[in-house]
Amino acid sequence: MIEKRTSWHPQREIEIVAGTPEGGGLDRTARALAKSLAATGITNVPLKVTNMPGDGSRKIWTYLDRYAADPHVLVVSSPNVTTDNLTGVSALDHDNYTPLAILHNEYIAFVVRSDSRLADSTLLLDRLGADPGSISVAVATSLGNPNHIALAQVTRHAGGHVQRLRVRAFDSARHAVADVMAGGCDVGAISAASAVPELESGSLRPLAVSATERLAGLYAQTPTWIEQGVDCAIGAWRGINGARGLGTEQISFWDQALAAATSTSEWQSEIARNYWSAMYVGSADLRKRLPGERAHMSAVLSDLGLLR
Repeated sequence: MIEKRTSWHPQREIEIVAGTPEGGGLDRTARALAKSLAATGITNVPLKVTNMPGDGSRKIWTYLDRYAADPHVLVVSSPNVTTDNLTGVSALDHDNYTPLAILHNEYIAFVVRSDSRLADSTLLLDRLGADPGSISVAVATSLGNPNHIALAQVTRHAGGHVQRLRVRAFDSARHAVADVMAGGCDVGAISAASAVPELESGSLRPLAVSATERLAGLYAQTPTWIEQGVDCAIGAWRGINGARGLGTEQISFWDQALAAATSTSEWQSEIARNYWSAMYVGSADLRKRLPGERAHMSAVLSDLGLLR
């Protein structure tokens, strides 16, 4: 049990909302957080995870609007909130709510079916350089997100025109994987953990990852783009936002609680199991970080021709 050092603490059940189906990327974060918060004992109330998939994970924000100033409802957030705003698919941004923390980072795996003619990443680079439109790529959960940006960086390095890419966005990385498995898209650019079942069965092959160094386990033999001379080291962080209008004491409580949760052995086990990278950023530093991230994303999306 961790001592509560704030005057506010939860009075009823905590709800953590994920914008993907059970087993999807945001859902994995929500369930890992619920388990780790419970282990700390700091909330001292029940916790539940609610899945709200669809509309590119944007339904969660409409739901959160029902709970203005209520610190008992949290949503799993990501850079997609910013990119959705910049591409014009949503009027919302992080500053419409209360950014509380970044919990971890997920690197992106480029995967193909085991019988794909794209035998390795060199062949993928050749195709992207010669004719980007000849390759179809599945991403989740929206165009312009970090997965799409990683693909654009690889394509630019190969000499291809990024605006000629054929990209399909799915509401969950698991749906993107299913499409690749069904022969819809040629390549999946998805969070590394999302392809684990198919990698274990041998039905998918990884070509490269967007990490700064090789991942462990099933990806131990998979090269990074960096080690192949491609300037692509990008991930999609997962964080937590609260409703708009939270008070100072409520934010302070969640700063303490989320920092404690990400220090537990339960959380460290989830980091390893899901191929995540540890990356905790508290509310004050996150608020400082977001404007710079927005400016960077704006420049990248302008190059992609996706800036509204």
